[in-house]
Amino acid sequence: MKNLIDYAPEVAEARAKGAPIVALESTIITHGMPFPQNLEMARKVEAEIRAHGAVPATIAVMDGRIRIGLDDAAMEQLARTPQAQVMKLSRADLAVCVAAGRTGATTVAATMICAHLAGIGVFATGGIGGVHRGAELSFDISADLQELAQTPVTVVCAGAKAILDLPKTLEVLETLGVPVIAFGQDQLPAFWSRDSGLKAPLRMDDAAQIARAAAIRARLGLPGGLLVANPIPAEAEIPRTVIGPIVEKALADAAQHRIAAKAVTPYLLQRIFELTTGASLEANIALVLNNARLAAKIAVDAAALENSV
Repeated sequence: MKNLIDYAPEVAEARAKGAPIVALESTIITHGMPFPQNLEMARKVEAEIRAHGAVPATIAVMDGRIRIGLDDAAMEQLARTPQAQVMKLSRADLAVCVAAGRTGATTVAATMICAHLAGIGVFATGGIGGVHRGAELSFDISADLQELAQTPVTVVCAGAKAILDLPKTLEVLETLGVPVIAFGQDQLPAFWSRDSGLKAPLRMDDAAQIARAAAIRARLGLPGGLLVANPIPAEAEIPRTVIGPIVEKALADAAQHRIAAKAVTPYLLQRIFELTTGASLEANIALVLNNARLAAKIAVDAAALENSV
């Protein structure tokens, strides 16, 4: 079977040179916000990565081809594509999307898979999926957690999405052997808020130390990646005392309208956007840019470490 991956020229050149690369997901473009805000945000995130010494590689499936890096025309095409025409891809449906020649946006899990195939070891996102509230009845647990346990990519996020059951998410990550590292603080961040009320299992204060931990994990033969929980900048956060009741209201609305499966997260994020009169989106953009900066620094240090061997 012919190769299924297309590399953007910038990414191909970086791979050939051993230069630092940061993977980016595409569901944040197709399912995170409307056009043209989604395109503007995607461009800002890529620019932030370049400004800190790394090459961005936004990952998506377009016309049945896995695209590692999108030029501006492809980025705009994806941003303009109606959500109903874009498959939301995780481990289960990535191959089906490619086989059917469809367009698909990669979640955390699918982005990790594609990044690893492309030899990219660092990935910046907003928040990871996890254990949904009421999972003891619904068994609704994101595939992101299993992916973190088996695919060796360092994922920089602002914690798990605050709409989730965070204590249970942390317990599952511990059971799966995923290192959960809070960056620069002892508390586990919770997406829009710097403090979830939970203590992080691990803490690191330096990007080079994180890069070294990932390299040592690989040398030890341990599967999976590192999860780096990077708190949202203080000036952009929505404290959990404020966002908590809003999340509860959004969850109640979702239950009332019988929203389920993959539709839950997009619905909740949109409802919270409405209930915060847009403040949640502003915070989301700030935390994604912050994660991009840290991921770029980790990628630069990881590349230096690799090239020094």
